[in-house]
Amino acid sequence: MRRLIDLADLEWTARGYTPCGWLWGYSMETGAAIRPEIGPVPAKVPGSVQAALLQAGLLPDWNMGMDARLCEWVENRDWIFSTEIPADIAPPGAKALLNFDGLDGNGRILLDGKELAAFDNAFIPRQVDVTSALRPGRPTRLELVFEPPPRWLGQFGHTSTLTKWKPRFNYGWDWTSRMVQIGVWDALHLEVSSGPRFAALDCATSYDAAGRLDISGQLTDAAGHLVHIVLKDGAGATVAERSASAAEFAGGRVAMEHLPVSRWWPNGMGAQPLYTVSVELRDTAGTLHDSDSRVVGFRSIAWLLCEAAPAGAEPWLCAVNGRPVFLQGVNWTPILPTFADVTASAVLHRLDLYKQMGCNVLRVWGGAVLEKESFYRACDERGLLVWQEFPLSSSGIDNWPPEEERAMEELARVAESYIIRRRHHPSLLLWCGGNELQGSLNGEKTGCGKPVDLSHPLMRRFAELVGRLDPNRRFLPSSSSGPRFMAAEQDFGKGLHWDVHGPWNVVDNRMEAQRRYWKGDDALFRSESGCPGASPAALIRKYSGGLDPLPATLENPLWRRTSWWFDWPEFAKTQGREPQSLEEYCEWSQRRQADALAIAASSAKARFPRCGGFIVWMGHDSFPCSANTSIIDFEGNLKPAGIALRAAFTSDTAPR
Repeated sequence: MRRLIDLADLEWTARGYTPCGWLWGYSMETGAAIRPEIGPVPAKVPGSVQAALLQAGLLPDWNMGMDARLCEWVENRDWIFSTEIPADIAPPGAKALLNFDGLDGNGRILLDGKELAAFDNAFIPRQVDVTSALRPGRPTRLELVFEPPPRWLGQFGHTSTLTKWKPRFNYGWDWTSRMVQIGVWDALHLEVSSGPRFAALDCATSYDAAGRLDISGQLTDAAGHLVHIVLKDGAGATVAERSASAAEFAGGRVAMEHLPVSRWWPNGMGAQPLYTVSVELRDTAGTLHDSDSRVVGFRSIAWLLCEAAPAGAEPWLCAVNGRPVFLQGVNWTPILPTFADVTASAVLHRLDLYKQMGCNVLRVWGGAVLEKESFYRACDERGLLVWQEFPLSSSGIDNWPPEEERAMEELARVAESYIIRRRHHPSLLLWCGGNELQGSLNGEKTGCGKPVDLSHPLMRRFAELVGRLDPNRRFLPSSSSGPRFMAAEQDFGKGLHWDVHGPWNVVDNRMEAQRRYWKGDDALFRSESGCPGASPAALIRKYSGGLDPLPATLENPLWRRTSWWFDWPEFAKTQGREPQSLEEYCEWSQRRQADALAIAASSAKARFPRCGGFIVWMGHDSFPCSANTSIIDFEGNLKPAGIALRAAFTSDTAPR
């Protein structure tokens, strides 16, 4: 049997050293043991070292004023997360594996001071066999050493030369200050097993008049055994069951057809029935050796041509279970820069807000990380389709994906891991190569205007992986996917705008121009569009760190933190005077954002089925921005723009 022991339940500490100080051990001059520079302090796992230091009073709250700058020294230390694995946790003869779902950084894994493995990719789980390292009758010290992270992976640079596999947004983006998370960002378990077991499990579902389940996996030491498969509905009633030999199960997909299941629907179109697939591994005498399970749903997705689409255009009308649906939602980014510390309740709160708004799609942006399994399960339950990007994003100076062989190999490993871990979820809509990957309109690899396509070698690898591992889902090389990156008003009617990004502001800073632009829009799909709006005045003051929030100009550091998105100058232009108070400015800015997004979303939706969808940039704040394009503020409250979008999304302009 196999047993998973959650190592988050153990007591953990974190301590910091001058780089390599812990490795030196003893001073060669005095012979004294090298002590940590910081700590040890209590730590949580999953969790960040920044949160542990904040709790211990060793860091200021980086959300306050300019205090994020006072936290950057953390990046220049080695950090060790330590705990003790209890004695005799694995019985004699058992196999013991350490499973790390998310280590954010680069470093080493030690048991009792001995290095067992290294890690250098935050996007891929790590498994270490510790069978021979656990000492009978004695506890074992587990240490995770995080070495200093890469100096810079932030918003500006060269996408083509990036070869460090860590979330980029942590280094600073136009909606968050620099806060380079270090720590354990997802679950970690000790897996103890003896005898035959499941090493992997894969479930694929489809629906065409009835449900179909295809299931397969990898087995260890299971020759001659049987796999018993049971499908149960949400109430626990058995829907179907069958058995297969271990060889049949491991050799290819075992099919269960003509299943009497109910279809899964996106939010607003129907219910989201989910089913549990359970597998049991038994020998010929019926003895149970191992079991596993997945939660699945049954639906079909097809992509159709939009009405009146130009010749040669790609299909941008999504049909779920045969019914076309206008895809409407938001771009999802991490809730906090230290996303290891995000609580389940914070995730569910925002997902519930999006569901109540009438959203049916979330685009998980490529500059961040694969969200946790629980996020996908919550989307399954709420009918929120997920457009999942691989971890690539534009960089301004060049936005071209890497072509160096080693980098492409590593990114292909990341993509394969993403697909295998999440492909069983009914909420998963499609895979995408990344955010705003593009070159210039004249074909050069620098500049912008023409999104990357399948002629790029990395995109071809991604497409092959999706075709082989998840063949029923669509793959897009980039968002936007083009053929033009943005939709220019002067090019309306030329058939150039299929899937586009932008605009991110009131067109020409005039609401009449905003109405004109969106009235003439001919894009088949809008995968990213937005408008800035201030946070509530009370929130700005709360997180000001004692700095005066006025005036809202680039000379004020509070507004310079995320300087792209402030519209104070537009107040003076439209009102003929400066705002008399922060409150007056914030109310005006929020109303302006709400009006602009209502025009854009309603116009796009009114064109359905000539337009297939509208996704707002962005959903929620990850940092207490004084102003941003978000529609949910840092404390999880809808801005007026969110309320306006709720009215647009829940209207009957287009079917959902």
